[in-house]
Amino acid sequence: MSKWDRIVIITCITCLLSGCFDKTELEQQAFVIAVGIDQTDLQGQYNITFQVAQGQLGRGANESSEIQEKNVTIQASDIISAKSTANTLVAREINLDQTKVLIISEELARSGELINVLQATTRAAAFRRGVQIIITRENASDFLANNDPPLEIKPHKFYQLMLQQSKSTGLIPDADIHRFFQITEGDADLFLGIYATATKLEDQKKGEEDEFYAGQVPQKGEQDTQFIGSAVFKEGKMIDTLTGEETRLALMLDNTISMDDILVSLPDPKSDVHRISARLIRERKASIHVKMDGQNQAEINVNVPIHIELLAVPSLVDYGSDAANLQLLEEMIEEKYNQEALALIKKTQETYRAEPFYWSLYVRRYFKTISDYEEADWNNNIYPNANVKVSFDMEAIRFGKVIRNTGIAEVRD
Repeated sequence: MSKWDRIVIITCITCLLSGCFDKTELEQQAFVIAVGIDQTDLQGQYNITFQVAQGQLGRGANESSEIQEKNVTIQASDIISAKSTANTLVAREINLDQTKVLIISEELARSGELINVLQATTRAAAFRRGVQIIITRENASDFLANNDPPLEIKPHKFYQLMLQQSKSTGLIPDADIHRFFQITEGDADLFLGIYATATKLEDQKKGEEDEFYAGQVPQKGEQDTQFIGSAVFKEGKMIDTLTGEETRLALMLDNTISMDDILVSLPDPKSDVHRISARLIRERKASIHVKMDGQNQAEINVNVPIHIELLAVPSLVDYGSDAANLQLLEEMIEEKYNQEALALIKKTQETYRAEPFYWSLYVRRYFKTISDYEEADWNNNIYPNANVKVSFDMEAIRFGKVIRNTGIAEVRD
């Protein structure tokens, strides 16, 4: 081996050994779990709140009751500059790698300035595109201060588990930052953000469990935080809210969202008092066909195949072995979802003049260029005037572990 070969090898090894020169120890970092953004009286300035996890706590049995997070609020023009300013107040380096949620006040969301303040998240490598967007009735800082889950002392686990459980019922949408910019920049569809509040409203109403907005669900207990429904965004600005039921329907009509089994509550066609708990399964995506004529008049035909697994029938009506009852249940479920879906579509056509189902993907093939598509104007021209037909197709009803319910007559014989 020549002298120069040795020099090259030694130089390469030296470069490899220098890979950790810029490392930062864990104990030197402050991990941000949630970021909240509120409006201020100054134009272009926002109150940005960092909820910082205190990782050194919770190691011993005596430390579990201590506060697991601290909130730091900074006035700045964007999240990145606020992070830099926060480092003048917090001894540890602010780290956004583990941020789970981005909490936006409804006031800011409706102002139309949200897209301005969120632009920094697209450029910052530390801010993940999978961070979920949550819109709150109150200020984001108040939400972070009042959110005190009694069963979970680790705030990052609370957000993770709460969003996971709410999605299992279909009552909130999948609302990450990537999807927000994808839909907003596409300028053809509506974005649905998660709607939440940590303040219980006085005008709580009676109704089924999926017919509420956040803050309206009747409850008793110490925890007032509720995640239900969605905030509707058009062109980056919040324009309305949807109930949990409407949100669930929107997810079922959107093929771009991976939809797992969801828990639902259905009317019992044989009882005016009881309801049926079931698992709704969409094993295949909805069939969506769009036809266009020469005048840009569209006809949209949507077929949603669903399976239902009965989990609880409190009325004890026999739906497993009685063919007439089973047919009645099937017809009721199909009619229920058909009517509710058509009502939601009518609302989007007449009120929003845009749709949250990402149906614009199916009409673009009728246009040769992007300019032709934009000139046709899907939002304000094609979709509001489209003839939409929706049908839910009940493919199967399953009965869980048992087919036959307990016979009340036999029990009380």
